[in-house]
Amino acid sequence: MRWLVVAAVLLLLARPAGASEQELELSVNGRTTLATLRTPASMGPDTPLVVMTHGTLAHKDMEIIQGVSKALEQRGIASLAHTLSLGVDHRRSMYDCAVRHDYVTADAVTEIAAWVAKSRSMARFVFTFGHSRGGNQVARYLAASEAPPVIGAVLLAPATARAEADLRASYGRTYGKPLEPFLEQATKAVTSGRGGEWMDVPGFIYCRNAVVTARAFASFYGADVGQDTAALVARTKVPVLVIAATRDAVVPDVTASFAPLADSSGGRVQLDRIEDADHFFRDLFSEDVADRIAEFIKQTR
Repeated sequence: MRWLVVAAVLLLLARPAGASEQELELSVNGRTTLATLRTPASMGPDTPLVVMTHGTLAHKDMEIIQGVSKALEQRGIASLAHTLSLGVDHRRSMYDCAVRHDYVTADAVTEIAAWVAKSRSMARFVFTFGHSRGGNQVARYLAASEAPPVIGAVLLAPATARAEADLRASYGRTYGKPLEPFLEQATKAVTSGRGGEWMDVPGFIYCRNAVVTARAFASFYGADVGQDTAALVARTKVPVLVIAATRDAVVPDVTASFAPLADSSGGRVQLDRIEDADHFFRDLFSEDVADRIAEFIKQTR
């Protein structure tokens, strides 16, 4: 029991006086979504705020999001890490594969926009951040507006068109049945106005033997131009920092995908690499990520 008291005291001492952390709620399309707002001790009207979007089926309290968020706080930068609802009210943890799936990519874009709008009421300088598939969703959000109300964006190991294509190609090996018949069934249902029709499929994203709506299956597995994150970033006008991990086995082609754009963008798109980090930038690599973000914000404001 004594060690718990000691640990609690150490945690309090480690947090700068005046820094704060609170959970926020926001209703989006009839569902309550959650976010954690972390503000540094020096929080003021000019303190930059980063709206953070997690990766596939994850949540705001996953290790990479918490690690970077807390590291940003130590650098005088506020953050708002939100959990995508994925059709579930008050969702807090990893998506439960036993729950039926009914959500599409556009839902994430809508929720990012809602949290950015909320953040704009709290800070003058708002940035967006997305990890993995969250990086693609942030890029979709940016590309959907001629003038997005953010100062800049950070994409951490963002999903790429090749990664999405590889996922489709591996469906049969992963789940024992080919993707094409299920995708054809889903696409036909959506086209005929039956997108809410339920399907039993051998797998959906990371979930085996899933029950999913046709619209969700078609949204995730159907090839679309929006899966090319680099092409989306090329269409945006705000500064973008892309951070790649040199040992990323999940999205190994981040550097190859963004290098041509970074070279031709006149400095608007920056590509940085963190040596020896993997897709999740564990442990001290989150400090490296925060350093890169802090420098980018300093340059951009």
